Amino acid sequence: MCDYSLHAVHSRPAKAGDLLILSEFAGTATRGFSTIAEPKTCACLLPGTELAFSEDAVLDHPFATLFPKMEFGNIGSRLARFRKINQRVTNRHHDALEFANGKVVLLTRLRVGQRAVVLQLPAKPNESRLFRLEPDQHAPVV
Repeated sequence: MCDYSLHAVHSRPAKAGDLLILSEFAGTATRGFSTIAEPKTCACLLPGTELAFSEDAVLDHPFATLFPKMEFGNIGSRLARFRKINQRVTNRHHDALEFANGKVVLLTRLRVGQRAVVLQLPAKPNESRLFRLEPDQHAPVV
């Protein structure tokens, strides 16, 4: 849910409708989302969570503040889905957003202070629809 370097930070699962802000957390080398109401608490996202930024998302680019009209680092999309990447490599950041235009960006590369709202959480599997074998039944052999 939260990147490996945020495990020491107070956190809670994000909820649909949460107003988020991209934050840096004391004592960590990473970025993540917190709610506007709880800025020191990391709001952890599940893979598949959908977000809408208040404006086009922007990378933390060194020239972005010097030349704002040139739109350095502008991703060109407001809608994103949270996902995990590089999971086989343990010492790398994994939290990323896949934007509607196909760009995949690590949260650590986004500019701090950007605001987003949680549109929806990923669907949970409906266990009542899953096929279950009764204790005395056996799966058919194919």
